[in-house]
Amino acid sequence: MRRTLALCALVVLALPAQAFGHASIQASSPSSRERLDRPPREVTVRFDQSVKVFPYGIRVYDVKGHQRAYGWRTLDQGRVISARVRPLEKGPYTVRWQALSADGHAVSGVFTFGVGVAAPPPSDAFGAVGPTTTEDVVRWLLFVSLALLIGGLGFRLLVLDGPLPSRLEGRFTVVTLIGAVGALEVGVAAFLLRAQGALQLPFALFLYGDLSPFAYDTRFGMAFVAMTLLLALVIALVFLAWLTERRVLLWPAFGLSIALASGLSLSGHSAVDRGASTWSQLADWAHLVAACLWAGGLAMLLVVFLSAPELRRRSFIGFARLAPVLIAVLIAAGTYLTVLRLTSLDDLWTTGYGQVLLVKLALVVAALAWGGVHHFVVEPRLDRPGLLARLPRSLAGEAAVGMAVLLLAAVLVNAAPPVAPADATETAARVQAAP
Repeated sequence: MRRTLALCALVVLALPAQAFGHASIQASSPSSRERLDRPPREVTVRFDQSVKVFPYGIRVYDVKGHQRAYGWRTLDQGRVISARVRPLEKGPYTVRWQALSADGHAVSGVFTFGVGVAAPPPSDAFGAVGPTTTEDVVRWLLFVSLALLIGGLGFRLLVLDGPLPSRLEGRFTVVTLIGAVGALEVGVAAFLLRAQGALQLPFALFLYGDLSPFAYDTRFGMAFVAMTLLLALVIALVFLAWLTERRVLLWPAFGLSIALASGLSLSGHSAVDRGASTWSQLADWAHLVAACLWAGGLAMLLVVFLSAPELRRRSFIGFARLAPVLIAVLIAAGTYLTVLRLTSLDDLWTTGYGQVLLVKLALVVAALAWGGVHHFVVEPRLDRPGLLARLPRSLAGEAAVGMAVLLLAAVLVNAAPPVAPADATETAARVQAAP
């Protein structure tokens, strides 16, 4: 059976991907996120094949949404589309382009440049839509997937290290691979949603949009590329560990899983907002890893209780001793980030960000109390008849709290922290002074 699965995996990997025939962008002038000392007189986009330019096929917007391009045409036998640009003042600009490919598909894209100032990332281009409720749900699913992956591997190596019954080993592998594959697929969805919010295209046109500026010119995109590659390697290691029965391969998979979680910290608020530093990124990473180990470990503990009654006592004691440490890290890192992100104490109840954070903190404290009961009250009484049989209900309740914490974390990741009064005044002054 294992050899058959391995052969199928090799066949799938060997099959060539279908090539797309639509035109692809090769270069642009100005280039994506280029900072210019002088305003350009025209904007050009070069393709790898001939295209037809649409009326208003290149639009150049300033920060107020005024369209500054005119005179659209094609050059170099249709491989280049261009537009002249009215005189530009100092500031950031957004370019949105669209052309008809030779295969009949409309190709589109967006990029930014700055005249005398740094260009914003394409995700912050004029007309881009910020994080939506759909993105919150997708980010939550990403956190849940990472919890199953990191928590599953951590539970297997730190709590139940050693040989396991084949049925439990198989279920552990399935749960861990569900988390890894889920994180890979949901990560792709999160990237596409972020790009779609900036491109502002209907789905049929978005399929042929140029996503390269989002992949290579934004923190989120670069983190997505790195996380995707690492997740593919983790999936291979977990699968090979099961296929060859070499448990040692799970250690590098665990290390890579923890490392790839840093991509979310390096591309989130802890990396760019007020007070961002190496310490804030490290705290954010520790916060996420501890949450994943705790919530995913609870899921694995339920798998043990349902699959291997003979290991219930050992697994419960091992996790009951690990969980308080994880929640302590969760609270310590969360407290540091809270102090860093809030401008004053009353932000907790006067701002939307603070109110969500307050609910999250209450759930974390409840989880800590729940874990404390398991550690100090339940563990010494495990020998009582029927107690182990009733524990799954309590563990399911604690796991539900963990999933709720991850949901609120997903909402906070996509929400901007409160702005200090001085920062708000400075931002308003810059907007009023903008051309």
